[in-house]
Amino acid sequence: MSAVSVGISGFAAYVPPYRVDLRAWCDWTGSSWDKVRSVVGTGFRLPGPGQGVYTMAATAALRLLDQHDVDPRRVRFLGLGTESSTDNSAGAVIVRGMLDAALRERGTPALNRHCEVPEFKHACLGGIYAMKAALRFLATEPGDAAAIVVSADVAKYDLGSSGEATQGAGAVAMLLEKSPRLLEVDLAGCGSASAYRGIDFRKPMVRANGDGSHFRETPVFNGKYSTTCYLDQALHALRAMFHRLRREPAEYFRAVSAVFMHRPYERMPLNSLAFSYLAGLANDGAEGRAELATYCDAARLDAGEVLAEMRSTPDIPGLAAGGDLEGEPWPLTMQLLRVFRSHPLHEQLIADKMRLGTSVMRELGNVYSASLPAWMAAGLEEAAATGLDLAGREVLALGYGSGDAAEAIPMRVARDWTAAAGQAGMAQAMRNAVDLSCSEYRDLHRSGRGPRPVVAHDEFVIDRIGSSTVPEYADEGVEYYRYVR
Repeated sequence: MSAVSVGISGFAAYVPPYRVDLRAWCDWTGSSWDKVRSVVGTGFRLPGPGQGVYTMAATAALRLLDQHDVDPRRVRFLGLGTESSTDNSAGAVIVRGMLDAALRERGTPALNRHCEVPEFKHACLGGIYAMKAALRFLATEPGDAAAIVVSADVAKYDLGSSGEATQGAGAVAMLLEKSPRLLEVDLAGCGSASAYRGIDFRKPMVRANGDGSHFRETPVFNGKYSTTCYLDQALHALRAMFHRLRREPAEYFRAVSAVFMHRPYERMPLNSLAFSYLAGLANDGAEGRAELATYCDAARLDAGEVLAEMRSTPDIPGLAAGGDLEGEPWPLTMQLLRVFRSHPLHEQLIADKMRLGTSVMRELGNVYSASLPAWMAAGLEEAAATGLDLAGREVLALGYGSGDAAEAIPMRVARDWTAAAGQAGMAQAMRNAVDLSCSEYRDLHRSGRGPRPVVAHDEFVIDRIGSSTVPEYADEGVEYYRYVR
């Protein structure tokens, strides 16, 4: 483990109330409910009028201070991870300003004046990069300084697109400390991987008739190619982690008690972890190769050919360069994976370790950079509520960001973890749902207008947007915020 014990001491979340029921959505769109329920989930959330990435982030951070009784003067690092920011010159400092205003209104101290306020942008991985930076900061910072990292995003896809069912919005704040009360992070054991994949998932600036420019609200992506990149980058990050830990993949998979991953939809992390387990067996000595051979026999595949494919280095960017976006770099391994899903060991080593918190995540949808922190918060809260004994157990967090990078982060549950886990408030944050009809959903999606007003309470809202262009004071497009008690 790292020389200085650092990690996570608490979570808090904010989820906007407007909800789309995916079973109803299937009726509206003619989609298969059985498929959507098993592959994607059961619902997702959308921000309403007066809500944005900064209001959600600030509300989650304020809840974190309240729920975990944090003295704001201890906070020396406030990081924001997002790909939905609406200001290209500032980020976390905007959240800081909102928090300071609310704290002063309450008559309590503001955040430490000497607090660092960086923003991290990388699709779905910004929050994890922010967390690692904050932990490195704490490892060298004297005294009892605390750090807060907020992951906040709005995942929005075009109506009728293949990604529409996987939308979502929300924010999760993490309290990071020395001698953490919830999860100790092994910084020295973390595995990283990155490789540029040009068209995996992007939000390019769109120029309109030469008169100006704006950023797309919705991404451009190729679903099949994005899935391939997720599998590949997660595998490389895990390999790096195993090397750093000096652990064999099969042994680690059996030892770890819970796994939380970036979750664009229900099926993706399950497939990715199973894929990585099978590929790990190819480099796991004679015993691992023998286990792999039994699965190959069941799938009627030649073990030698599968082994050679797993040890190969496919040119994944070359697929895009050659225009073959439907090509499969691991055809035999993917056949093997489909058969392995029905093996009892898949349930024991993969599915069972990813079950905590899934009921909440199936309702939340994809929240990009907040997806992994949300799953961790929901899973540990559920474990504490059900009396599961995790003290001292190993936990794996695996973050992924299209574009394309991954982080494999080994953690260990603190001895007295249940109190901090029970204060996460993830389940409570989900209880504000306002279900939308088809017309209400489409109107909100297209215009941002809320179908029914939702009364704000103890949260931040966008009060107005500046429009002045005079030289003395120009604020065109600048958002102004208000704390509603």
